[in-house]
Amino acid sequence: MGNNIDNLRQALAASPDNEYIRRLLIEALREEGGHHAELDKELNHLIRKEPFAMDLKEYLIESYFAQEKYSTCLIIFEEVDDPVLLSPAVRVLIAKAYLKDGDQTRAGEVYRNAVDDDDEVADDELDGLFRLGRDIDFTLEAFEDDSRLMEKPDTSFTDVGGMEQVKREIDLKIIQPLKHADLYKSYGKKVGGGILLYGPPGCGKTFIARATAGQIDANFISVGLNDVLDMWIGNSEKQLAEYFDLARRKAPCVLFFDEVDALGAKRSDMRQSAGRNLINQFLAELDGIEANNDGLLIIGATNVPWHLDSAFRRPGRFDRIIFVPPPDEQGREAILKLKLEGKPLGKVDYTKVARATKDFSGADLNAVIDIAVETILEKAIQTGVPEPIQTKHLLDAAKRHRPSTTEWFTTARNYATFANKGGLYDDILKHLK
Repeated sequence: MGNNIDNLRQALAASPDNEYIRRLLIEALREEGGHHAELDKELNHLIRKEPFAMDLKEYLIESYFAQEKYSTCLIIFEEVDDPVLLSPAVRVLIAKAYLKDGDQTRAGEVYRNAVDDDDEVADDELDGLFRLGRDIDFTLEAFEDDSRLMEKPDTSFTDVGGMEQVKREIDLKIIQPLKHADLYKSYGKKVGGGILLYGPPGCGKTFIARATAGQIDANFISVGLNDVLDMWIGNSEKQLAEYFDLARRKAPCVLFFDEVDALGAKRSDMRQSAGRNLINQFLAELDGIEANNDGLLIIGATNVPWHLDSAFRRPGRFDRIIFVPPPDEQGREAILKLKLEGKPLGKVDYTKVARATKDFSGADLNAVIDIAVETILEKAIQTGVPEPIQTKHLLDAAKRHRPSTTEWFTTARNYATFANKGGLYDDILKHLK
């Protein structure tokens, strides 16, 4: 074989434009193996002349995969107009490349389609992840145990430090319509609706949603990204629909979507139709096209509202958009009191600590308390004498912790200044002033 390859190299050197000889050399290099660098070079040279030759792209994917260049395999695959033009066996390699790249959902889609086209390419490793024991037909079994998916929160607005403006808006949009349902219905207003909470991370969006359910003694269902997304095409939409159906059966109910931007990203940014189908399903559920959403309270939370598809902000969907800023000084004082309750306390000047923690989120204040407690415990281990938490401990801890909201506001300022159509981000500009 070695002599044959040498002869083909010499023939190609004498006639570099002879594509037939180059193909013979490629086949010989593939058959012998171990010539990855030369094989890649010859394949890339020929692909430039024959950009629609799928067999050459398959050979290149196989070579790069053998060299563990998984990202390069994916680049070639995603440039192919129609993936089914590639053989099922090569698509199994692509599924493995997606898995190595951390995209399990896409890996499952590609693998399932490959096996559907040819059962003989089934792979034991991928079967164990995506097919073994899996009932592809979606059923209601996962939703039969309501108690696992739903809770009745015992928190209310009294447990929420600060956030007075946010609580007022939620009271007007959600709580009052439930208390005066007949009055609202006489004016043609439905009981329920959608609210989008946005702001920097750690400022209590999830907590205020749970407290809203507790305030009106409603059921609470929290839905995360992993609860909806499924590797099988069509199942993500079905699972989303089941959460809405469960919430409707248990109304009044607060259906909370954390990181809703991950489920409702801009469709214009999506390359795959599966993501667009999920968004369309989400919009249809919000509209209540096939079911009545009366008594269903939908709250979405996001740190990046600029990534959410604009269709979600249409009236009747997330039609009330509420900015959840870092707590103000009074809010920080209230949060500190709530967080320190039950801990061994000395003399604490809450006002002084609140002034020293400007721009700190609720999560940041929690971190300050943790740092202060750790410092006290470290000293107590050495001296054997535990100290109560005092102002000095909290102030020292505040100096050691940087507010996590700073980076968020740097990004938000750009959107509020240059992409503020319809005044969507006016509240950010007011806060920054």
